[in-house]
Amino acid sequence: MSVEKKPVAEKTYRPVSGWPVLLVVLGALLSFPFLILAGAVVFPPAVILAVMLGVIAFVCLFGFLAVQPNDARVLLLFGDYRGTVSESGFYWVNPFFSKKKVSLRVRNFETGSTNLAEKKNEAGVVVQQKSRTIGRPSKVNDRDGNPIEISAVVVWKVVNTAEALFEVDDYEDYVAVQSESALRGLATRYPYDSEDHEISLRGSTDEICEQLKKDIQDRLEKAGVEVIEARICHLAYAPEIAAAMLQRQQASAVVAARAKIVEGAVGMVQQALEHLSRDKIVEFDDERRAAMVSNLLVVLCSDRHAQPVINAGTIYH
Repeated sequence: MSVEKKPVAEKTYRPVSGWPVLLVVLGALLSFPFLILAGAVVFPPAVILAVMLGVIAFVCLFGFLAVQPNDARVLLLFGDYRGTVSESGFYWVNPFFSKKKVSLRVRNFETGSTNLAEKKNEAGVVVQQKSRTIGRPSKVNDRDGNPIEISAVVVWKVVNTAEALFEVDDYEDYVAVQSESALRGLATRYPYDSEDHEISLRGSTDEICEQLKKDIQDRLEKAGVEVIEARICHLAYAPEIAAAMLQRQQASAVVAARAKIVEGAVGMVQQALEHLSRDKIVEFDDERRAAMVSNLLVVLCSDRHAQPVINAGTIYH
């Protein structure tokens, strides 16, 4: 029977101020040569005490700890978690503590980017700092099966240092991988575009970004990370279908424009006929009314300038 492991709870560690301890340690180190000299001349056994004092003072030097704003130090004693120091200042802790630095600053990255490890030459000099490459859009199929390219910018920060270090192997890489996975999962649940006012990737930006933030946060809950914002920064059809989709969008735009023009033309024709009849300018029978309507619609709906034709007779001859 397997037992579910409880996540490590973050504990606050209250260290002592480092300034008084620093004065004591410096005083012991500075007085060490004089104690050795005095012990050798006056009381030889005092030399052993002086050596012990010097060793203790030297070991205490490894207990000093400086914490910057929005930084934290996770303290371990031979693998046992003792607490986290998150308040900025200069402190002294047990010199045998292992001090792991965790940044609490707000960070962001673009999905599709990869981590570049730090590189050193043969002499141990760093020739390339740790960095991230430029994000590349991910190719995925939307709900309708259309291949699209999508990428997002995720803004996050560490809120639980214990979970970030002990629950996942590398929390930075974990955030990148899980964000990419959440983005791909989101893209497959919604269409790229929609004409019936349903939620789509292109037409419902705020709803999609809010859902993406929620999906990423659900995946990163165990890593002690809070997602502040997740927003799509690139969205397009894949190159192999981009031309066809552009033609479809252009056709839809032309149809919508023509429908608007026809709707306006019909209204203008109706107003013209009502005005002519109301003021009794011209009397129309059904055949003349139909001809009038046809001519006005051709003039109003045509995409070219109308060519005037002078009729010297009547429509009957």
